[in-house]
Amino acid sequence: MADRYDIISYFSNEILDILFSYLSLSDFRNCTLVCRSWYQFLFRETLWGNHCQKLIPAGVLSSDFLSGIKSHRSKVRAFAHAWNPDDCSKHVFVKNDGFTLHRNPIAQSTDAIRGKIGFQYGRHSWEIKWDSPLGTVAVVGVATKDAPLQCNGYVPLVGSNENSWGWNLAENNLIHKGELCGSYPLLANAPKYEVGEKIRVILDCEIGILAFERNYEFLGVAFKGLPTNKKLYPCVSAVYGNSEIVMIYYGEPYDG
Repeated sequence: MADRYDIISYFSNEILDILFSYLSLSDFRNCTLVCRSWYQFLFRETLWGNHCQKLIPAGVLSSDFLSGIKSHRSKVRAFAHAWNPDDCSKHVFVKNDGFTLHRNPIAQSTDAIRGKIGFQYGRHSWEIKWDSPLGTVAVVGVATKDAPLQCNGYVPLVGSNENSWGWNLAENNLIHKGELCGSYPLLANAPKYEVGEKIRVILDCEIGILAFERNYEFLGVAFKGLPTNKKLYPCVSAVYGNSEIVMIYYGEPYDG
């Protein structure tokens, strides 16, 4: 006999779909932790499709913007990990699609942004794509909450102190603590980044490494010994006027 206190057993799926569609994403996640039956029910694609419709603009869902992500749940996850409009330089804003930052054309300024969610455990991957020229300095990497997000002049801001680690795509070198840490990629005569290429960032918090791929080619480990006692956030910095940079979070490397 069904437990009269368990609404999953008591109501039909149609009614439950309507009830759970009113929950915020955080409340919805908390409900998945109630018990196994709730977890199994709430991970149905129908319910995650409802959250997709609520959170992600229709134009984004109907385009090829998230074509590399198949499930509704993974699309919602990508949106939840996208650029943080409240954690960026004053010269940067996040476009209505939720995944693209736009840097205003401010002279003599380097500007950065972090993702919404930082990582201290597990393995994570996300893709970065410049949809505009790089300019003289364009850096992709990770940063703690203590890393600065704006400075005067044109500098590799991600990697400028002990709180961030970056790959300068314009110069093919690695930067940390404001110092060059060697050439990158670890390939002879490696070509420089071209606008529109996909950079996959791979962060393994369990062993403290940061690595990159370009167009699905592994480029080698960039940094070792990353801290395990602080959350690390996806981060980029740019100097070019009207820079536009897309980030799509994938979760486990190659999980999709």
